[in-house]
Amino acid sequence: MTAPVPPPRTATGLLPARCLIRTEEGERLPALLWAAGPGWRMISSAVLGGGIGERAWVLNAQVAHGYRRRDPDRHLARLAAGFGVGGPGVGLMTAADVSRNGQAHDGGAEALATVGLTVRGWAAAADEGGVADEGSVAFAPPGTVNVVAALPVALTDAALVNAVATATEAKVQALLDAGYDCSGTPTDAVCVAARIPRPGEEVHPFAGPRSPWGARLARAVHRAVAAATPPPWDGRRSGGAGRPAEAAWPAV
Repeated sequence: MTAPVPPPRTATGLLPARCLIRTEEGERLPALLWAAGPGWRMISSAVLGGGIGERAWVLNAQVAHGYRRRDPDRHLARLAAGFGVGGPGVGLMTAADVSRNGQAHDGGAEALATVGLTVRGWAAAADEGGVADEGSVAFAPPGTVNVVAALPVALTDAALVNAVATATEAKVQALLDAGYDCSGTPTDAVCVAARIPRPGEEVHPFAGPRSPWGARLARAVHRAVAAATPPPWDGRRSGGAGRPAEAAWPAV
């Protein structure tokens, strides 16, 4: 006899991020913090907490233009501790103004995006003389698109990887729809969170754009990126928002 499958945890409010302000070298800089708590598995390309594993928080920190620190992971960990969170988490950086962000939800899937597009282009760009050594490249130049998304269901490892691809495709679609001729920036990062399965709960094996949860994820990411993306002619495009976001958080 098949055990009953509990309904997905679909309540909105999966990403109740706060916008926090800190001062570094005399400059006031905001950061978005999602204190997710226990019960989450995340996949991310972030410099801190990247890969797949249980994570309890996500920090998207704005840094000064010209950021040149060689220890961004330790920097982010110290910032997170200063904001009152500890344990395993995900830390992202950007020089875009994270207080200008977009948030959207679709059928239980939620997404948060910060967008800066000063440094942008196509992923498969022509080789113009080789790739610079990683140690000499700034980790967060002015152009960065950071996407954080959450699903109220459990996913297999393969589905988590699929979710990253789906979110990235939706990001590119939003940029093209906004009038940009690019796939993103060289430092874009993504984080997708899914629930740790409870006993008897279904673990979804797919998250592509035509799967039920992948489709919801794609629409949420597309709307969040669109809300945070300025028009190509907007002079504030390096800051990350020229049109109002669906939701934003007050500084505290």
